[in-house]
Amino acid sequence: MALSGVSFEVQHAELFGLLGPNGSGKTTLFRILSTLMVPFGGRAVIMGYDAAREPDQLRRQIGVVFQAQSIDVKLTAEENLWHQGHLYGLHGAVLRLRIASMLARVGLSDRAHEKAETLSGGMQRRLELAKGLLHHPSVLLLDEPTTGLDPGARRDLWQYLQILRDEESVTVIVTTHLMEEAEHCDRLAILNEGKLVALGTPSDLRHEIGGDVILLDAPDPDALAERIRRRFNVDAQVFGGQVRLERENGHRFITDVVEAFPGEINAISVSKPTLEDVFIRRTGHKFWTDREKEQG
Repeated sequence: MALSGVSFEVQHAELFGLLGPNGSGKTTLFRILSTLMVPFGGRAVIMGYDAAREPDQLRRQIGVVFQAQSIDVKLTAEENLWHQGHLYGLHGAVLRLRIASMLARVGLSDRAHEKAETLSGGMQRRLELAKGLLHHPSVLLLDEPTTGLDPGARRDLWQYLQILRDEESVTVIVTTHLMEEAEHCDRLAILNEGKLVALGTPSDLRHEIGGDVILLDAPDPDALAERIRRRFNVDAQVFGGQVRLERENGHRFITDVVEAFPGEINAISVSKPTLEDVFIRRTGHKFWTDREKEQG
């Protein structure tokens, strides 16, 4: 996925999210930031180091947790960290102390001598975090870190990322395609088709909608949307087989709609704006997940 016009700054000790549907350019950007891909144009600078021109120096400043598992499940938790430490030139007593500290930090001290394959998915992900943090990086990069985790493990992971930010002053940059996870971030960059379509705090982005979001189920949504546009002079669109519109005091407006078109509306929902509504407003289409695409 090519990137075009993507520009943003991340503050020190900020939990920053890269949000977008699969294929939006998140992984490409992540690979550039983690020095695995050299951009054809533009620059990515972290802690003063250019990702393309100074990758070796930059790698000492960043920790990386990939979406795909990188731990060796046949090794113990301690052995996984021991080998990781060697990659960064850590040895002997210094490395032993660092391993003990990291295992304690991620709550795995009592599992240090157990093989990684015996750990739960959430524990394995915490071991991945310990690997990424072993060399004291200033910036932690995570690519879809909750993939394969159950809801409880996802919640624990995000709580831990917030602790890293608040107590260790680690800057965290995380990619996700999950709206509910993006709400945990201090700020977000929303990507679509390789472009930056929104940037700001979750709260600020939602507030740009400025009203309620109304969804209407109808036998002929296209016809109903057109009639609502003519009757009320509002921007009614059809998304996913539903008529969608934004309106202040939505609960009052739907009374007028129902009275204007009796018997033509099967169901109505009124809700406060979400990040998906921001995405729809900025792109003109839904935030499709892979599952939704498969379902048509």
